[in-house]
Amino acid sequence: MGRKIEFCLIYRDMWQSSGKYVPRVGQLTEIAPVLIEMGCFSRIETNGGASEQVNLMYGENPNYAVREWVKPFNQAGVQTMMLERALNGLRMFPVPADVRRLMFKVKKAQGVDIARSFCGLNDPRNLELSIKYAKEAGMISQAALSITYSDIHTVEYYMNIVDKIVAFGTDEIGLKDMAGVGRPVTLGKLVKCIKEKYPHIRVQYHGHSGPGFSVASMLEVAKNGVDIIDVAMEPLSWGMVHPDVITIQAMLKDAGFDVPEINMTAYMEARRLTQKFIDDFLGYFIDPNNKIMTSLLVGCGLPGGMMGSMMADLKGVHNGINMFLGNAGKPEVSLNDLVVQLFDEVQYVWPKVGFPPLVTPFSQYVKNIALMNLMSMAQGKARFTQIDKNTWDMILGKTGKLPGALAPEIVELAKQNNCEFFTGTPQDNYPDELPKYRKEMEELGWETGQDDEELFEFAMHDRQYRDYKSGSAKKKFEEELKKAQQSSNIQVVVKEAKTPETLKEEMIAKVLEKAPDAKPVIATVSGTVLWELAVDEPSLPNPVGTPYKEGDLICFVVAYFGNEEIRSFYNGKLYSIIAQQGAHVAKGDIIAFIS
Repeated sequence: MGRKIEFCLIYRDMWQSSGKYVPRVGQLTEIAPVLIEMGCFSRIETNGGASEQVNLMYGENPNYAVREWVKPFNQAGVQTMMLERALNGLRMFPVPADVRRLMFKVKKAQGVDIARSFCGLNDPRNLELSIKYAKEAGMISQAALSITYSDIHTVEYYMNIVDKIVAFGTDEIGLKDMAGVGRPVTLGKLVKCIKEKYPHIRVQYHGHSGPGFSVASMLEVAKNGVDIIDVAMEPLSWGMVHPDVITIQAMLKDAGFDVPEINMTAYMEARRLTQKFIDDFLGYFIDPNNKIMTSLLVGCGLPGGMMGSMMADLKGVHNGINMFLGNAGKPEVSLNDLVVQLFDEVQYVWPKVGFPPLVTPFSQYVKNIALMNLMSMAQGKARFTQIDKNTWDMILGKTGKLPGALAPEIVELAKQNNCEFFTGTPQDNYPDELPKYRKEMEELGWETGQDDEELFEFAMHDRQYRDYKSGSAKKKFEEELKKAQQSSNIQVVVKEAKTPETLKEEMIAKVLEKAPDAKPVIATVSGTVLWELAVDEPSLPNPVGTPYKEGDLICFVVAYFGNEEIRSFYNGKLYSIIAQQGAHVAKGDIIAFIS
């Protein structure tokens, strides 16, 4: 019998890579015993990045959800694993050190065994505290490498990081091939180097199916000493997710490895339950394109899980781009043309901004720059004229050291915008906040919870936790679900009826007809437009005609992380408003025009 290889079911990521939501706690506890009965998993990825925000959006308590979900696995001796983003914790933007430290204490107390920690920039300084705090809390620390493919992301590059995180005390190393673009032979060489230099370190491989390399990669890393492989199962396998456990088990068994047997009766029941959850309501929020693999991802290197949001972004800007092209006497582009253009633009932008591995949130940042570049170029303007604050933080080094050098034009643009580059430790930019949140909870009469778990959730997910406590989160979700259900039930479309999207397009067309030189104000994030922060005012003054200079604040978009400032890129007066107070906009939508 050959060397033993274990399987980890990526149940959280299966859902996150497919759609917007994960199952409710009642659904999770229903399927847990069946997953255990399958008998082939030594680990289950149960929680972490995004999933606990989803609990709050449902109106569920994430602490209760995690405790109930992991309990059956704890009792059965199956290890549970969470995913966390180092400096960003469980969210998309940086977290103070005291909140990060409390996270590991809370998750260990709730029954989570392993903390998989990754830094999207592969900056060991961001991983150091994750390793320290995980081990301090009694968890197994798995420091993960964000895998991508470029001239600088070599075996030597990754081994330099491995040396540092092993010195920090990590128990395991994960290879997080989040876009599935890691080349099989190179990944095999990397695993071999790790195992030869650090034979006591366990190595776990995580590879998405999107561009099609993952099965070959799993065989190569197995041949070179990997200990654990992440897998999925139907109906949420393949496509933009992960290979199915049945295929990988059969392949490794044929190659002579000692792999666990699969209880197929339990597999079919787990498959049925997962499909039942999809049919219940989760399927309304799953993009059908996420079931499709595409070799287009090989070139751009974007994670397959981004395809749904990316297509929504492209649909949002498609009409606007064609309007600008038409005004310039240029031919319009189809949505497919735009997809190819965006992929090409990502390949152009990526090295210019220092080759950040294309993983959350940095994949979104690079894609956002590329998307805004397409908008700018359609208007005959230069690239890199619209870069949001979070992306600037990445460029300036506030979230970690970029793997590669910035292009000279990006450095010059930073100087023109009076930006200062940061070379210190990223965590130092974000002072402790737990005392502030503890004090507010006392004033509000809110319990800090068992092991301070409610305090942690409040400090980690401020806005979502407030919405959960007020009941507005549950109400918003129920409204969203109702709309999704109604939309799916519509069988007949009356062509003469004008949709809100059609009316918006007509409004934009009329503005450009009257003022062809009008310049758009673009939403840099998705959310709700606020022309004034006093949202409860019964009426607001009409800001049309207000003069703005380049860089002036125009309005806000309330995003998942708070208020995003929308600033002018031009000198002029506000000519027309497309998105009124309280309107929802998608990233890339036109909010207003300046002339």
